[in-house]
Amino acid sequence: MTTKSKVISMNTITYSQIQELVNQLPATKLPLAYNFLVDLAKKEVDVQSSQLDFMLLPLSERRRIMARQAEQLVAHYERTETERLSWQGGDFIDEY
Repeated sequence: MTTKSKVISMNTITYSQIQELVNQLPATKLPLAYNFLVDLAKKEVDVQSSQLDFMLLPLSERRRIMARQAEQLVAHYERTETERLSWQGGDFIDEY
């Protein structure tokens, strides 16, 4: 079977197909495969958890948090206004 015929659509991959591939690996590559899968699973959980936790809060709590963050950003932009104007400001001159 060629490599091209082994390609499986990402939507149809099953746990048994993954297990079949792992079973084909030589023992020397098992630690690498294991560490990769552990890292991949951990990253998925980490990426989703903070966003999911936020979305599961009541709407009023989410609004309160976002209002507080907006106030903090206003203060930040006021503190850094001079610095920002120095690199954002000025005329746009077409030299050509």
